[in-house]
This record gives sequence, structure tokens and C-alpha cells, in this order.
Amino acid sequence: MTQARNVTFSGNTVADSSHTGGPHAGDGAATGATRCPDCTDGLGKPAPVDPDSWRGRVRANPGTYLAWRIGVFVVGLLFVMLGVALTVLPGPLTIPPVLVGLWVWSTEFDWARRIFAAFRRKAIAAWKHAKQHPVSSAAVTVGGLAAAALAFWAVGHFDLVDKAKSAVGLG
Repeated sequence: MTQARNVTFSGNTVADSSHTGGPHAGDGAATGATRCPDCTDGLGKPAPVDPDSWRGRVRANPGTYLAWRIGVFVVGLLFVMLGVALTVLPGPLTIPPVLVGLWVWSTEFDWARRIFAAFRRKAIAAWKHAKQHPVSSAAVTVGGLAAAALAFWAVGHFDLVDKAKSAVGLG
């Protein structure tokens, strides 16, 4: 027979009255889903930055920090867009650029850290699957590369871009 537990919700944490110990035990704070009951992002307190480090100096200047965040976002976006563009190719080759983009974003944005952790688990599972089935994975990947090459050849050989422009009225 199971026993019911008294569970209360406090902010973004779940406090179990039967739980003792934990990082905030004895300080009156609710223990549960996050390490920091005052944080709302679900990740706990942000990692401390040494003020003398390069990142600490960047964060000290608001204009430089904003430019840094914009740069991080743009570089991450380029990698994610490359991964999305590679979706025409089958197999696990589309995953690494997206992971790199999420990793770049996760260095600066909390929401990207959460997505990166879930996506990384899925990428590892896909890689394990590809390693367990190397012949079929290679065949699908080579077939996808051949299909992409054929599509690029056809566009160039049959002047499909020019024909599409004239059909729309642009050329």
C-alpha cells in the first residue's frame, strides 16, 4: 500500500514536507525542483564570473555586453540555419551544426541551455543508432547527397531559376 505525501508548491519549486536535507535545509526555504528558490529560470543561480576575466570585463560595460550578446545570437543563428538547410540530407549530418548553434547560444542565454540539454540527448541517441546500423546509415546519407547533387545539377543544366523568374514575371 502506498502512502500519500504532503506536497506544496512554492514559486517554481515543489516542496515535499517529508523531505529533509538538501541545499536549503534548515533555512526555511522550499526545497525541490530548483536549487535557487529565488530564481525563476529553473536553472539555479547563474555561474559566477570573475570580474578580472575577459567575460567579466565585457559584462561590466553595458554597451559592449549588448554587442557581445547580439554577436553570440547571430553566430548561433548562423549555425542553426546551416543545420536547418542541411535537413535535405538524411542521416545524422544535420544535427551537429544545430548543436553547435545551441551550444553558442547556451554560453549566454538560459533558455538555450535548457534546449541544448534536450537536443544533445537526442543527438547522442541518433549517433548511437547510426553506429549500430552503419550500412543503412551510410546508404541513406550517400543517397541523400546524390539526390542533392542531382537537384543542383538539374537547376543549373535546365536553367530552372531563369524559367521560374520568367514564369513569375521577374525576368
